[in-house]
Amino acid sequence: KYLAHHVMMCVDCHSVRDFELFGGPPIPGTLTAGGEIFDRKEGFPGRFISPNLTPFNLGDWTDGEIFRAITTGVKKDGSPLFPVMPFGEFGKADPEDVKAVIAWLRTLEPIETNHEKSKADFPFNIIMKTLPSKANFTKRPDPEDQIAYGGYLTTISGCAECHTKFENGSFIGERLAGGREFEFPEAILATPNLTPDPSGIGNWTKEMFVQRFKMYGKDYVPEKVKPGDFQTIMPWIMYADMKEQDLEAIYAYLKSLKPVENFVEKFQAKK
Repeated sequence: KYLAHHVMMCVDCHSVRDFELFGGPPIPGTLTAGGEIFDRKEGFPGRFISPNLTPFNLGDWTDGEIFRAITTGVKKDGSPLFPVMPFGEFGKADPEDVKAVIAWLRTLEPIETNHEKSKADFPFNIIMKTLPSKANFTKRPDPEDQIAYGGYLTTISGCAECHTKFENGSFIGERLAGGREFEFPEAILATPNLTPDPSGIGNWTKEMFVQRFKMYGKDYVPEKVKPGDFQTIMPWIMYADMKEQDLEAIYAYLKSLKPVENFVEKFQAKK
Protein backbone atom coordinates (compact mmCIF):
# COMPACT_ATOMS: atom_id res chain seq x y z
CA LYS A 1 0.00 0.00 0.00
CA TYR A 2 2.82 2.43 0.84
CA LEU A 3 4.48 1.86 -2.54
CA ALA A 4 1.22 2.14 -4.50
CA HIS A 5 -0.01 5.27 -2.71
CA HIS A 6 3.13 7.27 -1.98
CA VAL A 7 6.10 6.02 -4.05
CA MET A 8 5.13 4.39 -7.35
CA MET A 9 1.99 6.53 -7.38
CA CYS A 10 -0.27 3.89 -8.91
CA VAL A 11 -3.21 5.40 -7.04
CA ASP A 12 -2.55 8.91 -8.32
CA CYS A 13 -2.76 8.05 -12.03
CA HIS A 14 -5.45 5.39 -11.58
CA SER A 15 -7.92 7.81 -9.96
CA VAL A 16 -9.66 10.93 -11.23
CA ARG A 17 -7.92 14.08 -10.01
CA ASP A 18 -9.82 17.19 -8.98
CA PHE A 19 -7.96 20.13 -10.46
CA GLU A 20 -10.46 22.57 -9.03
CA LEU A 21 -8.40 22.04 -5.86
CA PHE A 22 -4.68 22.79 -5.48
CA GLY A 23 -2.49 19.87 -6.50
CA GLY A 24 -5.34 17.91 -8.05
CA PRO A 25 -6.08 15.47 -5.20
CA PRO A 26 -7.91 12.26 -6.15
CA ILE A 27 -11.70 12.53 -6.06
CA PRO A 28 -13.09 10.34 -3.25
CA GLY A 29 -14.65 7.18 -4.61
CA THR A 30 -12.39 7.06 -7.68
CA LEU A 31 -9.20 5.80 -6.00
CA THR A 32 -7.79 2.84 -8.00
CA ALA A 33 -10.87 2.85 -10.28
CA GLY A 34 -9.06 4.65 -13.11
CA GLY A 35 -10.66 7.22 -15.39
CA GLU A 36 -7.95 9.92 -15.44
CA ILE A 37 -7.55 11.31 -18.98
CA PHE A 38 -4.21 11.99 -20.66
CA ASP A 39 -4.74 13.62 -24.03
CA ARG A 40 -3.47 16.00 -26.70
CA LYS A 41 -3.91 19.04 -24.45
CA GLU A 42 -1.06 17.68 -22.30
CA GLY A 43 1.09 16.81 -25.30
CA PHE A 44 0.10 13.15 -25.61
CA PRO A 45 -0.38 11.69 -29.12
CA GLY A 46 -3.94 10.54 -28.60
CA ARG A 47 -6.45 10.14 -25.80
CA PHE A 48 -5.57 7.71 -23.04
CA ILE A 49 -7.67 6.76 -20.03
CA SER A 50 -6.11 5.13 -16.98
CA PRO A 51 -7.64 1.70 -16.40
CA ASN A 52 -9.45 0.38 -13.36
CA LEU A 53 -7.06 -1.48 -11.02
CA THR A 54 -9.76 -3.14 -8.94
CA PRO A 55 -10.94 -6.75 -9.41
CA PHE A 56 -13.79 -5.38 -11.57
CA ASN A 57 -11.17 -5.01 -14.32
CA LEU A 58 -8.21 -7.13 -13.18
CA GLY A 59 -10.14 -10.01 -11.63
CA ASP A 60 -9.39 -12.35 -14.55
CA TRP A 61 -5.71 -11.33 -14.81
CA THR A 62 -3.12 -13.60 -13.24
CA ASP A 63 -0.43 -12.16 -10.98
CA GLY A 64 2.06 -12.89 -13.76
CA GLU A 65 0.03 -10.93 -16.32
CA ILE A 66 -0.19 -7.93 -13.99
CA PHE A 67 3.55 -8.22 -13.27
CA ARG A 68 4.30 -8.27 -17.01
CA ALA A 69 2.12 -5.21 -17.64
CA ILE A 70 3.73 -3.19 -14.83
CA THR A 71 7.32 -4.03 -15.78
CA THR A 72 7.29 -4.47 -19.58
CA GLY A 73 4.22 -2.60 -20.86
CA VAL A 74 2.39 -5.62 -22.31
CA LYS A 75 -1.29 -6.15 -21.49
CA LYS A 76 -3.09 -9.45 -20.92
CA ASP A 77 -4.07 -9.64 -24.60
CA GLY A 78 -0.52 -8.93 -25.78
CA SER A 79 -1.18 -5.33 -26.87
CA PRO A 80 1.08 -2.50 -25.64
CA LEU A 81 0.37 -0.07 -22.84
CA PHE A 82 0.82 3.60 -23.66
CA PRO A 83 4.02 4.77 -21.91
CA VAL A 84 2.29 7.38 -19.76
CA MET A 85 2.45 4.23 -17.63
CA PRO A 86 6.16 4.30 -16.70
CA PHE A 87 6.79 0.60 -17.30
CA GLY A 88 10.34 1.42 -18.38
CA GLU A 89 11.03 2.76 -14.88
CA PHE A 90 9.04 0.06 -13.11
CA GLY A 91 11.02 -2.52 -15.08
CA LYS A 92 14.08 -1.36 -13.12
CA ALA A 93 12.40 -2.06 -9.78
CA ASP A 94 13.14 -4.85 -7.37
CA PRO A 95 10.71 -7.67 -8.33
CA GLU A 96 9.78 -7.99 -4.64
CA ASP A 97 8.46 -4.42 -4.65
CA VAL A 98 6.35 -5.12 -7.73
CA LYS A 99 5.01 -8.31 -6.15
CA ALA A 100 4.11 -6.35 -3.01
CA VAL A 101 2.04 -3.91 -5.09
CA ILE A 102 0.24 -6.80 -6.81
CA ALA A 103 -0.50 -8.41 -3.44
CA TRP A 104 -2.03 -5.10 -2.31
CA LEU A 105 -4.09 -4.82 -5.52
CA ARG A 106 -5.61 -8.21 -4.71
CA THR A 107 -7.03 -6.77 -1.47
CA LEU A 108 -9.09 -4.06 -3.21
CA GLU A 109 -12.86 -4.13 -3.41
CA PRO A 110 -14.30 -4.09 -6.96
CA ILE A 111 -15.44 -0.69 -8.24
CA GLU A 112 -17.66 -0.83 -11.31
CA THR A 113 -16.70 1.58 -14.10
CA ASN A 114 -17.37 2.06 -17.81
CA HIS A 115 -14.35 3.97 -19.13
CA GLU A 116 -13.96 4.71 -22.82
CA LYS A 117 -11.14 2.93 -24.62
CA SER A 118 -7.79 4.65 -25.04
CA LYS A 119 -6.88 5.60 -28.60
CA ALA A 120 -3.47 6.59 -29.98
CA ASP A 121 -3.09 8.90 -32.98
CA PHE A 122 -1.37 7.79 -36.17
CA PRO A 123 1.56 7.09 -36.47
CA PHE A 124 2.01 6.61 -32.71
CA ASN A 125 -0.53 3.78 -32.72
CA ILE A 126 2.09 1.87 -34.73
CA ILE A 127 5.17 3.22 -32.94
CA MET A 128 3.87 2.27 -29.49
CA LYS A 129 3.90 -1.41 -30.50
CA THR A 130 7.70 -1.19 -30.51
CA LEU A 131 7.99 0.31 -27.01
CA PRO A 132 7.42 -2.63 -24.64
CA SER A 133 10.78 -4.02 -23.62
CA LYS A 134 12.31 -6.65 -21.39
CA ALA A 135 12.56 -5.60 -17.76
CA ASN A 136 15.98 -4.83 -16.32
CA PHE A 137 15.31 -5.56 -12.65
CA THR A 138 17.52 -4.32 -9.84
CA LYS A 139 17.75 -5.11 -6.14
CA ARG A 140 16.50 -2.45 -3.77
CA PRO A 141 19.67 -0.84 -2.33
CA ASP A 142 20.37 -0.75 1.39
CA PRO A 143 18.93 2.53 2.77
CA GLU A 144 22.31 3.08 4.44
CA ASP A 145 23.70 3.71 0.93
CA GLN A 146 21.68 6.89 0.74
CA ILE A 147 22.54 8.00 -2.80
CA ALA A 148 21.97 4.55 -4.34
CA TYR A 149 18.74 4.13 -2.38
CA GLY A 150 17.59 7.62 -3.37
CA GLY A 151 18.35 6.86 -7.01
CA TYR A 152 16.23 3.72 -6.79
CA LEU A 153 13.31 5.64 -5.26
CA THR A 154 13.65 8.42 -7.84
CA THR A 155 13.38 5.81 -10.59
CA ILE A 156 10.37 3.89 -9.28
CA SER A 157 8.63 7.13 -8.30
CA GLY A 158 8.73 8.18 -11.94
CA CYS A 159 10.25 11.59 -11.16
CA ALA A 160 11.96 11.75 -14.56
CA GLU A 161 8.67 11.07 -16.35
CA CYS A 162 7.39 14.54 -15.43
CA HIS A 163 10.64 16.38 -14.72
CA THR A 164 12.16 15.84 -18.18
CA LYS A 165 11.14 17.86 -21.24
CA PHE A 166 8.72 15.93 -23.44
CA GLU A 167 7.29 16.69 -26.87
CA ASN A 168 5.32 14.67 -29.42
CA GLY A 169 5.54 11.44 -27.48
CA SER A 170 9.29 11.59 -26.79
CA PHE A 171 11.62 12.87 -24.07
CA ILE A 172 13.92 15.51 -25.56
CA GLY A 173 15.50 17.23 -22.57
CA GLU A 174 18.15 16.45 -19.98
CA ARG A 175 16.85 13.90 -17.47
CA LEU A 176 15.35 15.57 -14.37
CA ALA A 177 16.16 19.08 -15.65
CA GLY A 178 12.47 19.96 -15.89
CA GLY A 179 10.59 21.80 -18.60
CA ARG A 180 7.83 19.35 -19.44
CA GLU A 181 4.65 21.30 -20.18
CA PHE A 182 1.08 20.43 -19.27
CA GLU A 183 -1.73 22.50 -20.74
CA PHE A 184 -4.66 23.47 -18.56
CA PRO A 185 -7.70 25.53 -19.64
CA GLU A 186 -6.34 28.71 -18.02
CA ALA A 187 -2.57 28.17 -18.06
CA ILE A 188 0.44 26.16 -19.15
CA LEU A 189 2.25 24.40 -16.31
CA ALA A 190 5.91 23.38 -16.61
CA THR A 191 7.83 21.09 -14.29
CA PRO A 192 10.82 22.51 -12.39
CA ASN A 193 14.47 21.55 -12.70
CA LEU A 194 15.50 18.97 -10.06
CA THR A 195 19.25 19.05 -10.71
CA PRO A 196 21.58 20.81 -8.23
CA ASP A 197 22.03 23.86 -10.45
CA PRO A 198 20.95 27.24 -9.00
CA SER A 199 18.12 27.13 -11.56
CA GLY A 200 17.00 23.88 -9.92
CA ILE A 201 17.45 22.75 -6.31
CA GLY A 202 21.04 23.98 -5.98
CA ASN A 203 20.14 26.38 -3.16
CA TRP A 204 17.79 24.00 -1.35
CA THR A 205 18.79 22.44 1.97
CA LYS A 206 17.71 18.93 2.91
CA GLU A 207 15.29 20.39 5.45
CA MET A 208 13.71 22.67 2.84
CA PHE A 209 13.28 19.75 0.46
CA VAL A 210 11.62 17.47 3.02
CA GLN A 211 9.39 20.23 4.38
CA ARG A 212 8.20 21.04 0.84
CA PHE A 213 6.55 17.62 0.80
CA LYS A 214 5.50 17.39 4.43
CA MET A 215 3.58 20.67 4.36
CA TYR A 216 0.90 18.85 2.36
CA GLY A 217 0.42 16.13 5.00
CA LYS A 218 -2.72 14.99 6.83
CA ASP A 219 -3.54 18.41 8.29
CA TYR A 220 -3.42 20.14 4.89
CA VAL A 221 -6.75 21.13 3.35
CA PRO A 222 -6.43 21.82 -0.41
CA GLU A 223 -7.62 25.26 -1.42
CA LYS A 224 -10.01 25.83 -4.30
CA VAL A 225 -8.15 27.21 -7.32
CA LYS A 226 -9.82 30.05 -9.21
CA PRO A 227 -9.40 30.22 -13.01
CA GLY A 228 -6.02 31.79 -13.76
CA ASP A 229 -4.61 31.19 -10.27
CA PHE A 230 -1.41 29.20 -9.72
CA GLN A 231 -1.88 25.44 -10.00
CA THR A 232 0.47 22.45 -10.15
CA ILE A 233 0.47 18.99 -11.72
CA MET A 234 2.56 17.69 -8.80
CA PRO A 235 0.48 15.32 -6.61
CA TRP A 236 1.77 16.80 -3.36
CA ILE A 237 -0.88 15.22 -1.16
CA MET A 238 0.07 11.72 -2.32
CA TYR A 239 3.82 12.28 -1.94
CA ALA A 240 3.43 14.00 1.45
CA ASP A 241 3.18 10.66 3.24
CA MET A 242 6.47 9.38 1.86
CA LYS A 243 8.77 8.49 4.75
CA GLU A 244 11.23 11.21 5.76
CA GLN A 245 14.10 8.77 5.34
CA ASP A 246 12.99 8.17 1.74
CA LEU A 247 12.65 11.88 0.95
CA GLU A 248 16.11 12.53 2.40
CA ALA A 249 17.54 9.77 0.21
CA ILE A 250 15.92 11.25 -2.90
CA TYR A 251 17.38 14.65 -1.98
CA ALA A 252 20.86 13.12 -1.56
CA TYR A 253 20.57 11.45 -4.96
CA LEU A 254 19.37 14.61 -6.73
CA LYS A 255 22.22 16.62 -5.17
CA SER A 256 24.69 14.06 -6.56
CA LEU A 257 23.60 14.70 -10.16
CA LYS A 258 25.38 16.86 -12.70
CA PRO A 259 23.97 20.41 -12.49
CA VAL A 260 22.00 21.42 -15.57
CA GLU A 261 21.13 25.07 -16.11
CA ASN A 262 17.48 25.31 -17.06
CA PHE A 263 15.38 28.15 -15.74
CA VAL A 264 11.75 27.06 -16.01
CA GLU A 265 8.69 29.31 -15.90
CA LYS A 266 6.45 26.98 -13.92
CA PHE A 267 3.15 28.76 -14.56
CA GLN A 268 2.12 30.78 -17.59
CA ALA A 269 -1.42 32.13 -17.41
CA LYS A 270 -3.19 32.29 -20.75
CA LYS A 271 -4.27 35.73 -21.86
